[in-house]
Amino acid sequence: MAMTEPRNDNSPGRQETPASAAAPPKTLPACYWFVLRDLKRANAKMPAYRQLSESCGLQVFIPMQWCLTQKKGQKIREEVPFIRDLLFVRSTREALDPIVERIRTLQYRYVKGGGYCQPLVVRDDDMDRFIAAVAASHAPEYYLPSEITPGMIGKRVRIIGGPLNGHEGNLLSIRGLHKKKLLVDLPGLLAVSVEVSPDYLQLL
Repeated sequence: MAMTEPRNDNSPGRQETPASAAAPPKTLPACYWFVLRDLKRANAKMPAYRQLSESCGLQVFIPMQWCLTQKKGQKIREEVPFIRDLLFVRSTREALDPIVERIRTLQYRYVKGGGYCQPLVVRDDDMDRFIAAVAASHAPEYYLPSEITPGMIGKRVRIIGGPLNGHEGNLLSIRGLHKKKLLVDLPGLLAVSVEVSPDYLQLL
């Protein structure tokens, strides 16, 4: 999988990777993007995504957004997770199991109707598309699956040129929306809309 560069502190999504990695063995266990839940308080000094990236050296992605919060009587603009308890971690089950067991506030999300305690995972292709879309935008807008209606799903397009070159998806269709926005989703979990130049659009 093509690895996405770590995001800076001003970005709307955060992806943190270990600074270095040893030479991999010839045979590697299967590596997936696991969907996890962080049950720590919203104001915890060390949220799970920081523990996993800084202490455990794992690749973590958190959908982030800017918001105004009030601290000590002053309004402060800060970057916070769009969904407080949602995070994505790329790892093997063998490496992640003992970490989840050790951090009591960290839990797997499981497949509804799947096998007993079957962890929910996201395909690499879907995760790569989502991360690339967030990275290409200064102001991504996130949506929960329940917020996406059939009327919001517009024409099918391919992006030709720019940072999202080669991406395919549907335009966001909202009454009064003048900008062209591509809708990228992680099925059943989350969607994001990002602005794209009309010059880069090819109708399918």
